[in-house]
Amino acid sequence: MAGQFSVSESSESFEYMLFEGDPDHLKPVMLKSDQISPWINPDMLKLGHRIGRGPFGDVWLAAHHHCSEDYDRFHEVAVKMLYPIKDDFIQLFISKFETIFSKCQGLENVCLLHGISILNGRVCIVMKFHEGSIGDKIALAKGGKLSLPNVLRYGVELAQGISEIHSRGILVLNLKPCNFLLDGNDHAIIGEFGIPFLLIEISLPISDLVRRPGIPHYLAPEQWQPSIRGPVSFETDSWGLGCSIVEMLSGYQPWQGKSADEIYNLVVKKQVKPNIPSGLPPEIKNVLYGCFEYDLRNRPLMTDILDAFKRCRDVYKDEIWSDSTKALSNKSRHSSYTDWSLSKDVLQVGDIVRSRKPKNSCQQANMAISEGIVVGIETKGDRNGFILVRVHRFHNPLRVHTSMVERVTHGFASGDWVRISSKEDLKHSPIGILHKIDRNGRVAVAFTGMETLWEGDHTELQMAASYCIGQFIRIKSNISNPRFDWPKNKGGIWATGRIMQILPNGCLVLRFPGRLSFGEAPDFLADPSEVEVVCFANCDGAVKKYQHLEDYHWAVRPLVIALGLLTALKLGIFVGRRVRSRPGMKKEVKVLLGEPPRRQQEKKIQDGQNGSNSAWFPSSVANILFGEPVPPSR
Repeated sequence: MAGQFSVSESSESFEYMLFEGDPDHLKPVMLKSDQISPWINPDMLKLGHRIGRGPFGDVWLAAHHHCSEDYDRFHEVAVKMLYPIKDDFIQLFISKFETIFSKCQGLENVCLLHGISILNGRVCIVMKFHEGSIGDKIALAKGGKLSLPNVLRYGVELAQGISEIHSRGILVLNLKPCNFLLDGNDHAIIGEFGIPFLLIEISLPISDLVRRPGIPHYLAPEQWQPSIRGPVSFETDSWGLGCSIVEMLSGYQPWQGKSADEIYNLVVKKQVKPNIPSGLPPEIKNVLYGCFEYDLRNRPLMTDILDAFKRCRDVYKDEIWSDSTKALSNKSRHSSYTDWSLSKDVLQVGDIVRSRKPKNSCQQANMAISEGIVVGIETKGDRNGFILVRVHRFHNPLRVHTSMVERVTHGFASGDWVRISSKEDLKHSPIGILHKIDRNGRVAVAFTGMETLWEGDHTELQMAASYCIGQFIRIKSNISNPRFDWPKNKGGIWATGRIMQILPNGCLVLRFPGRLSFGEAPDFLADPSEVEVVCFANCDGAVKKYQHLEDYHWAVRPLVIALGLLTALKLGIFVGRRVRSRPGMKKEVKVLLGEPPRRQQEKKIQDGQNGSNSAWFPSSVANILFGEPVPPSR
């Protein structure tokens, strides 16, 4: 089966000569080709026995046969035999692996990749074999957990390895203690190089893997539905490492004993964070708390985690750490946690900045600095220091904190709503949120319908109208088949919903308060390019304004009906009292109500007779019988 796929063949090592410098004074430069092909002949692999099983396949112990004219030997290797991939996507998977293979050679604290092959119709990843893992060490440790000094030491090594992988533009997405291998010197090594990253956009026959790519206990919220709640990014690995650190410290797997559906409900729906053990150093507690932020933009980068663990590792080197750690933890119990989204961009002299806009808020920002230029940095290299900003209408530079401003490049800043200017038929939404813009104009944007960040140039983007929490929206009139399910009113008109949350890719989470629902109201999703904002200002006429008033809560209409009935009842009581209180009013009302003339004439004759007869009775008797005073006869 291997012959059906195109794989780069190994190239023999050779030397060649280039000339550089001035044409009149050329000097030779010797170069040597070091290109290595990842393809391994299946005949050179001999499987032994299975040593593990994961969400993406089985792990086998195998022997890799190396032979040439000078030597003939076998190496013990670990083979990750993936679950079946559809034939149409195997070539794509191998091509993506070749790219990763060339980037991952010689990385520190990362397991060595030998190559790729196909055995028994299944793709196999061949790696260096390591006997133990941190997961095994937790299982054998006294009390079922590791000591703080060991966790800090492992944390530094793991964060270092993941940072190395991230520097190559690769995501791991499958971080857990069993994938943290240990070498002969008890150093931690990343044994997972990013199989979930390779499987993005590749169709799998196993539907469960498509729904949740990995062990549920370690998945970040965006990993459950990357194209809807994503994208997956470097900060996604921060969540996975945070869960692994918590397990090392406590001995318990996050969400232990919970099913996949229960974990989904806790992590994605209710946005519950994993429990962080008590008695930790303040800096570790702070960074772990940041790892579990629901919005990935608010999580620390792997370099931030590495810096925090390095500083604490130098303090807690021995096994006696409990008392001092608890003292520090208690001291910082009431301290605030770091907002990591404010420290991801280090400002430089010459940057254009503006006042930072409130995230996902409808309130108008106080733009104290509409546009300014950084002319000085008080603490060089400090992400949370003060800077000097020259503003047009001020003579002297303003001294402001870096958290109060944001960098503007080519008119764009991180967090802006943007629209891709391409006219092509896109599978994803054309409107998204800008996550990053480099000083050279390269951008990274998250779009609904994409599992990873879209990367391109700023010239391909346009500014788009922004949305904020609390706004009312509805499907545009020209949209007949929206991306997500959307309810309709009785008249077949799209219902109006209220934005409750904005996901990192711009996908809108909303509810319909104008519709009565029993129990907890369900959440709906919306593509920002398919909706329009509804407010009283753009509602024409009193009828539409009242209809928009009903969108605020389902109880508006019953309340209006009840008020109408109450008003009618009060009006009837008022009219009835007026009729009884004025003599002759009853007759006038009957005339106004249209009593027939003949009936009116009969009433007059009857009244005359009653009046003449009443004279024969005493005054008191007349009062009792007819309810009116009768003058005495003369």
